[in-house]
Amino acid sequence: MGTAAVPGRFVAIDFETADYGRDSACALAVVVVDGLDVVEQRYALIRPPRSHIHFSYLHKITWAHVADKPVFGETWPTLLPLFEGAEFVAAHNASFDKGVLAECCRRSGHPPLALPFRCTVALARKTWGIRPANLPSVCRHLGIPLDHHHAASDALACAKIVIAARVTPTARSPQWR
Repeated sequence: MGTAAVPGRFVAIDFETADYGRDSACALAVVVVDGLDVVEQRYALIRPPRSHIHFSYLHKITWAHVADKPVFGETWPTLLPLFEGAEFVAAHNASFDKGVLAECCRRSGHPPLALPFRCTVALARKTWGIRPANLPSVCRHLGIPLDHHHAASDALACAKIVIAARVTPTARSPQWR
């Protein structure tokens, strides 16, 4: 009888943006998972480059919340150590979060993150056949609590989706270990 491989470390992230610009991060949450356990969670409000926050109606973040917060270039170095030892970054609709991170890094002079991104939308479709695979639908299916469009809740939900897939026999793909 062999022993099951212990899943590795990954980081789940979620951004909220102020406007349509990929450089307009106004909140970022990072959840670190080691194996099947959430080991650290961080949330930061970020002062975006423009004061008009178009998406307040979604995430409830206003300029008053972020006017005195550090910009991304000051915030990112405090969060970057959380990615050490991670095998991948998970995000729901990963192309969005990857694009926001890349543009915010580029604009602030930080090097891009050198980790692969994995999308939990694709994971939910492949593992459980969930359609639509938006975050509220996946969370309902898996019984994960969600305060949608709050970066801390969204990132934790994303982490829990990956953890759920890790214990689902049909999701034993090395991509998600």
